[in-house]
Amino acid sequence: MAYKLICIDVDGTLLTGTHKITNKTKEAILQAHRQGSHIVICTGRMYTDAEYFSNLVGVKSPVIASNGAFIKEKDSDKAIFKDILGKELSLTLLELFRKHGIKPYFCTPRTFYYGDFMFKLFYVVNKLLGRRSNPIDNRYVISWRQWYKILEKEQDNLVKAEIIYRNPDLVAELKKELKQIEQLEIVDSSKYNIEITRKGVSKGRAVARLAELYQIKQEEIIAIGDSENDLSMIEYAGLGIAMGNALDSVKRKADYVTDSNDEDGVANVINKFVLAADTLTK
Repeated sequence: MAYKLICIDVDGTLLTGTHKITNKTKEAILQAHRQGSHIVICTGRMYTDAEYFSNLVGVKSPVIASNGAFIKEKDSDKAIFKDILGKELSLTLLELFRKHGIKPYFCTPRTFYYGDFMFKLFYVVNKLLGRRSNPIDNRYVISWRQWYKILEKEQDNLVKAEIIYRNPDLVAELKKELKQIEQLEIVDSSKYNIEITRKGVSKGRAVARLAELYQIKQEEIIAIGDSENDLSMIEYAGLGIAMGNALDSVKRKADYVTDSNDEDGVANVINKFVLAADTLTK
């Protein structure tokens, strides 16, 4: 089988535990790209973050950001797809966050707004430790009054909200309330993150949109990931791959389990199913 579309998650998949991309992984990705495969970064991160990692591996393929709420070719000013929360839903979320004493996080494709000063410290520390080499436009919002102004101003650009927490018990009740709002899609991207988009948004649907755009068959797609928000694309793809460090629930749904993100799992998948297969057909 010649795989024409390879969709790769970022955290826990493309990146090692120290937030690096190994040379082996870069080389495998570039070789597959040269041989005609579209290499698509597919992440819950905002667009500019996703674009950075796509540029880092040296490919010109489109990027899927915010769990599929935003899809864009890097060399085009126009988005392939964009699904916003909108003003009404964003305000509903803000009121729920305020009710439960949860610090809000909202993002557009290019700006990350946050209400927890600890994020700023976390961002700076990660920069100093070399775990983050790219800057992002992140803006600390001090008051609830400011939040209302921002949601008004950015109502046509807000693609995702997020909850970042340390104690799961503190967000359990909020999570229940969020799941009762029919217009929302709720997924976990880690033990301490809840990601919120408009209903119907998922990595799987985003991959399907790109496949239709490029006239690629479902069986010609590989999707690689490790977390709950990767399940939809792993189930959709002709070959769904779970990382060795993936959640057990993800491994059970995958067609194949590769090595961990610290053992070049992505490179090993590409070498096994794309590059080796291409050699055999020549």
